[in-house]
Amino acid sequence: MTTDTNKTAIVTGSTRGIGLSIANGLAKDGYNIVVCGRSQETCDSSAKEISTKYGVKTLGIAVNVSKQSEVSDLVKQAISEFGSIEVLINNAGITKDNLVLRMSEDDWESVIQVNLNSIFYFTKAVIRSMMKKRFGRIVNITSVVGVMGNPGQSNYAASKAGMIGFTKSIAKEYGSKGITCNAVAPGFIDTDMIESLPKDYIDNIISQIPVKRLGEPTEVSNVVSFLTSDKSSYITGQVINVDGGVLM
Repeated sequence: MTTDTNKTAIVTGSTRGIGLSIANGLAKDGYNIVVCGRSQETCDSSAKEISTKYGVKTLGIAVNVSKQSEVSDLVKQAISEFGSIEVLINNAGITKDNLVLRMSEDDWESVIQVNLNSIFYFTKAVIRSMMKKRFGRIVNITSVVGVMGNPGQSNYAASKAGMIGFTKSIAKEYGSKGITCNAVAPGFIDTDMIESLPKDYIDNIISQIPVKRLGEPTEVSNVVSFLTSDKSSYITGQVINVDGGVLM
């Protein structure tokens, strides 16, 4: 483990799945971790587990990422606790799938609020801290669906495509300040969301993946670790697909 307890990472949606894997990966790299989720109890337990395992400082904060005031309060609390924020991982996301003719206005707006608006709220809240240190790493977790679309997921696809445009814009705005912004686009990853689907549906998905298997959360978090390290200092505005070749 390379310990650098002078650097802190906020990881949204980090109490399970890909987000939890990213939080663990960054803690292993030596970052202090701000664990974010909807339940304070779950945030606290995840934060304690990460701290015990990797010997870094952690802070668990429950937040509704679709509320700008709550996001602002979280970032202020994190900066008060750790002094600065060097890394932001925008991972929080939801799905509310339906064909567009059957999709309610609420289903559309809630997905856009959580998946897309939240990354604006968080980025705006942390960017001054990063500018002061002339160092920052922002990684937005988008999806291959944001590139290729998917029937029944027009809201999700639109939110994830929007994240890509946002990523490129932030990269251009703040590259001269020592801040990079990249996106990671997972394909079909073996999480509880996938496990809830029927087996024949999963088998059909796997048949379309060139490597013939689902991805593992660590295969996403490994890329995030690279993008937040000094090894990636000349990479910004990019979308890196972690999808087993689906988008070839």
